[in-house]
Amino acid sequence: MYENLVSRFLKYVKIDTRSDSASKTVPSTESQVAFGKMLVEELKEIGMSAVKYNDENGFVTAELPANTDKEGVRSIGFIAHMDTADFNSVGVNPQIVENYDGKSDISLDGEGKFKLTVKDFPNLANYEGQTLITTDGSTLLGADDKSGIAEIMSAMEYLLKTPEIKHGKIKVAFGPDEEIGVGADRFDVDDFAVDFAYTMDGGPVGELNYETFSAAQADITIQGMNVHPGTAKDTMINALQLAIDFHNLLPSEEVPEKTEGYEGFFHLMKLSGNVEEAELSYIIRDHDREKFEDKKKKTTAIQNELNAAFDQERVKVNMYDQYYNMGEIIAKDMSIIELAKEAMVNTGITPKIEPVRGGTDGSKISYMGIPTPNIFAGGENMHGRFEFVAVESMEKATDVIVEIIRLNEAKV
Repeated sequence: MYENLVSRFLKYVKIDTRSDSASKTVPSTESQVAFGKMLVEELKEIGMSAVKYNDENGFVTAELPANTDKEGVRSIGFIAHMDTADFNSVGVNPQIVENYDGKSDISLDGEGKFKLTVKDFPNLANYEGQTLITTDGSTLLGADDKSGIAEIMSAMEYLLKTPEIKHGKIKVAFGPDEEIGVGADRFDVDDFAVDFAYTMDGGPVGELNYETFSAAQADITIQGMNVHPGTAKDTMINALQLAIDFHNLLPSEEVPEKTEGYEGFFHLMKLSGNVEEAELSYIIRDHDREKFEDKKKKTTAIQNELNAAFDQERVKVNMYDQYYNMGEIIAKDMSIIELAKEAMVNTGITPKIEPVRGGTDGSKISYMGIPTPNIFAGGENMHGRFEFVAVESMEKATDVIVEIIRLNEAKV
């Protein structure tokens, strides 16, 4: 039914679009600009309206005008991101495994150095009889989130060729820099102008997410004093030791490797330096807003405790919020969740509603004024060489997009 879905996905993933957190440009990499402009041409080719690339924020947007005579049909947006994560994305060479038996290990490279093993990835058992698309072991795949782009594009193409499916106004957006957490900062909600939206950026079939972490980052700099260790008593201030002390004062159980579900954490992302100066970077996460604020207060309290031992400020914390739990917004109108659930059931899918242990562009867009929960795009093992997606998962995600659009009009 979606004859170009797989071919366009394979085309997309071969294009390097990794974002760069150190960049000061928007988007952060020129490869995303080029990819966005390619998508503009494709949207025009399939017949979408109001297609444009926004130089100010790097978003590609387009419209599928309403074809219904009904009044009061809500407008819907579908959003996916163009960038891939911080792992090698140059020379992506997707491998196709047809009719996978659900129990065999899959060798990714010719030498057998990298394998998708059932022992390490028991989720492979869920894909018996399906067609898998994997990496060759040297790169990530990019299903996060080029599967989402391919699904949205294919759904729009199908609706344009099937005018008997009535619908309200539909908008699509493909944006940059989601993986580095800044892509949606400049999203133009007034221009997008829909009643609600969905990001197609989730994992396995059935995922439906409307709760994310609230998120902050804390960048810590520590100023030491270096003297000869032989005469260091009561004089040396070892910045590295202060960094260790800072970390040890955080709750040892509240780390990613020891938490799950709704449990939040402090995640040490970077530790570097020497006796004279050290730097730490943390991301702070929690689903509960009160616990999230408490974690930030704990970080500041540790800063103050350590500084109290000196006659000047040795520990400096630059802490800033990144996004908030979109569940606080979406809970005000759960009809968009019920719509997605019904669409999944109608297409033979069991909805799996669970919190995201992370964030999506929808986290920020929801607080900007457009409630935007997240729907599965099909990928597994994202952000590395063991990433894969099933063709059938992408087909089901595309089915869900089409059914949401159809149901939304039919219910009026």
